[in-house]
Amino acid sequence: MNSSRPFLHPDAGSPLACDGVRLDTLAKKYGTPLYVYSANQILERLRLFTQAFQPVPHLVCYAVKANSSLAILKLLAKHGAGFDIVSGGELERVLRVSQEAAERVVFSGVGKTAPEMDLALRSGILLFNVESAGELELLAERASKLRIRARVSLRVNPDVFAETHPYISTGLREHKFGIDIREARKVYKSAARQKYLEPYGVSVHIGSQIRSADPFGAAAERIARLVQELRADGLSIRVVDVGGGLGIEYHREHSFDPEQKVRQYASALLKALRPLKELQLLLEPGRFIVAQAGALLTRVLYVKKNGKKTFVITDAAMNDLIRPALYQAHHEIIPVVPRKGARKRTVDVVGPVCETGDFFARDRSMPELQPGDLAAILDAGAYGLSLSSNYNSRPRPAEVLVEGTRHRLIRKRETIDDLLAAEMP
Repeated sequence: MNSSRPFLHPDAGSPLACDGVRLDTLAKKYGTPLYVYSANQILERLRLFTQAFQPVPHLVCYAVKANSSLAILKLLAKHGAGFDIVSGGELERVLRVSQEAAERVVFSGVGKTAPEMDLALRSGILLFNVESAGELELLAERASKLRIRARVSLRVNPDVFAETHPYISTGLREHKFGIDIREARKVYKSAARQKYLEPYGVSVHIGSQIRSADPFGAAAERIARLVQELRADGLSIRVVDVGGGLGIEYHREHSFDPEQKVRQYASALLKALRPLKELQLLLEPGRFIVAQAGALLTRVLYVKKNGKKTFVITDAAMNDLIRPALYQAHHEIIPVVPRKGARKRTVDVVGPVCETGDFFARDRSMPELQPGDLAAILDAGAYGLSLSSNYNSRPRPAEVLVEGTRHRLIRKRETIDDLLAAEMP
């Protein structure tokens, strides 16, 4: 099993495959655009975390927002994963695949509503990560009304800088997330006075796509000091939720050893939290588990020249994968069937949506693509379909899960009837 990337050319000149299943075969059977995922890769990445954190009690709570496919959630639940959710809808997805998994659910997010809280309380989730004093008040009210005791953890903001895209950095005071760590003890004391609230843990999440372990260690050191203070105040803090955010490498020319990355991450966290005894560690990886397990298959419609620019126009678009447009994110794009002797060209790879921002690559040097060719947009398993839309009234792609040498449809391709079903002219 290749723990780095599952999408490879098995032999020189042979078609690109996912764990031995040819992608051109999948495109022929299921059409394009098409998301393809490797079940083996997902489970291998889960194993890396469970192995690295084996010395301490821990639970890997997969971040559902990264990819909320029911089939992927069911796969992870079957192998003992917990889940980090940020909405009632994500909780409904977890419950749909495993009622029993509710006890391994952590509910994060800055804008929880009363109905969402009620659903989570009745479902018996593990923990609420509370992000404001106002939210704490509402949770106390709902828990009292239902007479269900809620375990709570405050998501504290440690004011730690993490080098990542500003849209996915969350650990500074100017961000909307969390409670200022300097105010935390006061809010915990308020929680302790509520009959149906149980101060149970401390939570932190400093951002996403962070490739150095150092910021995680710095945040954990501040959390460890806070836990010691809270325990001195008489609170029984049993859990530290260190969030997620461990990044991957989207550029194929850059070396990337996922096992080493997870070991470094574990080492930084465990060192910082070593002074704390009788503690369970909660981890919330999302992207690291599913991103490189997925690819978006697309077919070239046209190759067009405008002056010095060459555009490769595909049947996938920004509504299918918005990361390049939204974050200026890099995704490798490679031909599924290599053409012998193909020269490299500098091109823009774009979609058919009526926006200049509808692109997957700009001024990219890559093997020549011609109309009808298949291309794979790699490392698209996270924040691909979960961020997709129906912009330009485009139905969303189908999804396929590859399990060893087998493959199965896990989401039907949308139709125009699906798009219009909820509308009333």
